[in-house]
This record gives sequence, C-alpha cells and structure tokens, in this order.
Amino acid sequence: MLLSCHNICKSFDGKDILKGVSFHIEANEKAAIVGINGAGKTTLLKIITGQLSPDEGEVVFAKDTSFGYLAQNQNIDSGNTIYDELKLVKKDTIELEEKIREAEEQMKVLTGDDLTKLMNDYTAMTHHFQLIDGYAWQSEVAGVARGLGFTDEEFGKSISTLSGGQKTRVALGKLLLQKPDLIILDEPTNHLDMNSIQWLETYLLNYKGAVLIVSHDRYFLDKIAGKIVEIDQTKSGIYNGNYSFYATEKEKRRAIAWHAYINQQQEIKHQQEVIDKLKSFNREKSIKRAESREKMLEKIERIEKPTEVDDEMKIKLTPSCVSGNDVLNVEGISKSFDNAHLFENISFEIKRGERVAIIGDNGTGKTTMLKIINGLLPPDAGKITLGVKVHPGYYDQEHHVLHDEKTLFEEISDEYPTLNNTEIRNTLAAFLFTGEDVFKRVGDLSGGEKGRMSLAKLMLSEANLLLLDEPTNHLDITSKEVLESALNGYEGTVLYVSHDRYFINKTATRILDLTNGVLVNYLGNYDYYLEHHDERMAQILSGNQSATATAAASGVLLGGAASTSSNNSAASSSIKANSFQYAGDGADASDGKADWKAQKAAAAMQKKKEKELKACEEEIAKLEERNEVLNEEMSRPEIATDLAELRKRTDEQEDITAKLEVLYDKWAMLSE
Repeated sequence: MLLSCHNICKSFDGKDILKGVSFHIEANEKAAIVGINGAGKTTLLKIITGQLSPDEGEVVFAKDTSFGYLAQNQNIDSGNTIYDELKLVKKDTIELEEKIREAEEQMKVLTGDDLTKLMNDYTAMTHHFQLIDGYAWQSEVAGVARGLGFTDEEFGKSISTLSGGQKTRVALGKLLLQKPDLIILDEPTNHLDMNSIQWLETYLLNYKGAVLIVSHDRYFLDKIAGKIVEIDQTKSGIYNGNYSFYATEKEKRRAIAWHAYINQQQEIKHQQEVIDKLKSFNREKSIKRAESREKMLEKIERIEKPTEVDDEMKIKLTPSCVSGNDVLNVEGISKSFDNAHLFENISFEIKRGERVAIIGDNGTGKTTMLKIINGLLPPDAGKITLGVKVHPGYYDQEHHVLHDEKTLFEEISDEYPTLNNTEIRNTLAAFLFTGEDVFKRVGDLSGGEKGRMSLAKLMLSEANLLLLDEPTNHLDITSKEVLESALNGYEGTVLYVSHDRYFINKTATRILDLTNGVLVNYLGNYDYYLEHHDERMAQILSGNQSATATAAASGVLLGGAASTSSNNSAASSSIKANSFQYAGDGADASDGKADWKAQKAAAAMQKKKEKELKACEEEIAKLEERNEVLNEEMSRPEIATDLAELRKRTDEQEDITAKLEVLYDKWAMLSE
C-alpha cells in the first residue's frame, strides 16, 4: 500500500467539506477522485500533498514513497526554454554522463594505481547510468515534450512567453519525467488537445507507478481509472472499476439506499401512529405499551437520507423561430496571422437540425473559424452565408459576453429589460444560481460558474444556430450531462468546438476534423470518428484516385491545405477545395467542384430515401391496423349474417392486401 487516507475531515468557516473520507492506493494502481464542483476534490489533494492539514484523520505514505503533484493551473516562473526547463529534471543524469565522459578522457593519460581506481569508478558509474536508463534521457525529454503538444520548433521558446495553459503543460512534462512512485494530477487534460490527451492516456496506462487523478473528462477516466473515489456530500464512496462502472454501480447503490431509507421511514411512521393511538386510549396499560414502543423507536439506527440526483439545472433551449433548411454556407475561407497559416480555401455546409463538432489539435484554427463564422474576425478570403431566418448565438470559452463589474441579476436584467424579477430569478435558478447568489459580482465567479452564466444568457437569446466554443470547460460532470440532454433535445442547429470526447460522442451528429489545413467530414459521433479516422487519413494522404473516391462516397469532405510555399506548381499533387480527390497534372478545379456537388446530391438522395422509408412504414402500420379492425368487425354476428356488409368489408380487405403487397416490396427495396 503506497497511500492510506483514514477518516479525513476538513471544514472551512464552520462548513464541512470532507467528513470521514477514507481510501487507499496500492502500488501501480490507477485511481480517480470524482464529484461535483465544490465537493472538496482539490482540498483532498492538498491535504494528501501536505499543503493543507486535516482537522481530523491522517494521511500515511509507505516508507520511502515519492510523489509528484500537478495543480490545475501550475505556474512556472523561469527564464529557461521549454527544453531546458524539462532537462532540469534530468540534472543528476546529465551530470553523471558528464563525469563518465571526463573519466574517459582521463583514462587516456593515467597509469598504474590511478588508472585502476578510475576504471573501478568508471565501471560503477556506467552501471548506475544504465540502471537509470541514462542513455535515453534526451529522447525521453523530447518524447514527453512532443507528446504534450509542443513541436520541435517550440522547444527553444522561453517559458516567460508562454500562456498559462502552456506553462501547465511544461509542469506536467517535468512531473512525468521525475517518475515518482505516485503521480497526483488535478484536471490534467484541461490544456491538452485530443492527440495529447490520447498520448497521456497511453503514458499513464503504461506507467510503472501509481496514479491518482481528479478529472471531469469521462473518456479519460474510463481509459485510465481502475478505481473511483467519489466525494459526495462530504463523504467518500469507493467503486472498483472505471467511470462507466462507477456510473452504473452508483445508480444501483442509490436505488438500494433509497429503498432501505423509504422502508425505514414507513416503519417509523407506522410505529409512531401506533404509539399515538395507544396514548389516545388514555389507559395505563396502553400508555406503558406506548412508552415501550417509543424506547424501541429511539434505539433504531436511522438511515441517512441518500443524496438526491442534482437535476435542478434544466436547460430548455427553444429557437425563437424555425430557420430555413440551409443554415450555414462556408465558401473558400482562409486565415493567417503574420506567417502562421491556419487554413486555406475551406468550404462546408450545415443543415437545420444538425449538431456538428469541429475538432483538431491546438493551434489549427478551430476557435478562429468559429469567430469568423460569428463575425468577430474577418476571413482573409472566402465568405460566410447564413440561411433564411437564421439567428446565431455565440458561447465564448473566455466569456467575453459577461461583464465583471455587474451582478448576475444585472447581467440578465440589463440585457433583457422586458423580463420581470421573477423571470430573471427563475432563469438563474435553472442554472443553479439561487438566493443571494444572484447578487454576486460576475468577476467573483469561478470558471465553471461563468460558464453556466454564459449559457443562461445564450438560453435567453432564443437563437436557432448555437455557436459554442468549448462549452464544457470548467463544468462538472453533472452539468455536462444536463447540457448534453439540452442539446440533444434542441430543435435548432448547433456548431461547436470541443475536445471533450465524451460530450462529442453524446451530442454530435457529424464531426469536422481540422487537420493539416484540411477539413475531413465524418458522418457520425466520436465512436464513428475513431473507427474510421486512420482509414480516412490514409486515403487522403495516399493521393490515390480510387481511395479518395471511396472516401468521397463515405462522406469525407476536404478543404484546401494551407500553402507553405508560394511557388507550388500546378502540376504538383495538391488538394482542391471541397474535392474528394487529389488533382495533378493541371487538373481542372471544376472536377473537384463536380465531385462535391455529386456528394451533396448523394447525401440529399439518402435523406429522401430515409424519408420515403419512414412514410412507407407509417402507411404499412396504418393499413395493418385497419385490417385488424375489419377482422374484428366481420367476427360480429350482425355483420357476419349481413351479406352486403360482409361483402363490403371483404372487398376493402382485398384492396388493403393488394396495397400491402406493394408496400412490403417497396419497404424491402428502400431498406437495402
């Protein structure tokens, strides 16, 4: 056992945060701590790492156990470059390597006993160097840096020029390179893109040590954790499985706990009624029996009321009006900042009712594209066309729509002056802002609270095209699930940028992957994307005509690659905008346009086919139901003995049978 937490209690200003929390971590175990925002997860990590003292209880590490801790926003104040900062972790290894090299030089000049002593020292040093895997330190440092999303060109960047998120990534890299017995991570995926998260998952799974994580990333928890420690209403619960197991098992335990609680409450109520009745008889014998029952009732160990599911945050996103079928048309947009080319000649369309996720690595231009669509940034080329009666609403991950100096109540009332006090309070309550919370200053809110506030304003806007930039950032798992439910029930159109894979999987009907300046279309959710990603990218990168034709039929949408050179020849292999094939030898761009139109026509045909299939099924059900009615009618004596009425119904049945035969054939054809 590496770590034991026993009966940990902590309160602030008389309010219990943790009460009787107990769990342990074994060697090489991968565990996660989960709970809603404010449950005390970070407080517990600070107690474990010694930054806070518990009011009661104890934290015990096994002898000689080392641990490393990464806070949510780990700041590094250094003038080093990224690579040099990471190298600091390998300082002892580097110094040992230098001593070995010095010894090798001295061997050339020493003789006799001095040489013998040096050879012995050299043998010991090289043996230790091998044991600590010293020959691999350079590739290890570079591998961790690349895995966390830093390119080779960025290795020389000064730490002082990095953003807060980039500094946190450097801190994470240093922690991983230290290789402690126990790695403790607080929201490690917050500043990572999808590729970096996947790399971290693989790294931690193969890590020869224990890992303790706090995270709201449900895919990450499913992949990494073999044990879940839940903090719920100050207490802890242990679940020996991943997040999916925890979610299922928690519901089972909740149901059992509620059943036991309700049964006990019913028994207590029954016993109290019996006691009151006995007392009402006003007889000495009855009163004694009542007192005896009261003593028994007092001895019952009361079952604490189980936690109720927090389902207060009910968001109803209702469009102010129905838009046209063509909601958004993006034609040939390009964007660069100075010498940094993000994307070029990107085109795509979005139809009413779609929920489209834009994904890609950090720095590829996802948020920039969303800002261009929302009119916050101009494109370098191309145009954005909104459809008929389309009213966009924008959710900004930096919450620029909020005003720090205003209270929550003022934020709503100033924007929507027609709302009365009750309507404003009801809206805020829907997002878990109740009582005196409505008079908090926006500037005093946490990141998650600002996220909920921005969503509240978006709800009131009654937009029918939602543009969401990282909507799940800082939301706890419960709030994410409520948002997922709201978007899935939304009757408008949604376009969002996110790296939350679980959220994408639950909400997206289509995924646009912005990679290498190309937009690749996947007609499904995140599971579909994972299943087809490698195949699609191989098709795109191969430049093979037949492969790309297959990709086209499967729904791959390509935008133009960002050009890195101004002298690319027309004959060179290049990706045409909106094309499913690579064009070479001066192929006409109209070929790509024709293929794009063909793909659009194929998609429209498929939609029409699905509509016909649904109509066919409805007609079959209607006729079969009518046939049953006729059978029932003909079994009645008054109909069975009336030849005219009977003939009338048999004729109708024959007509129905003929129609059904045709419809059955049509259904079989449409279902192919």
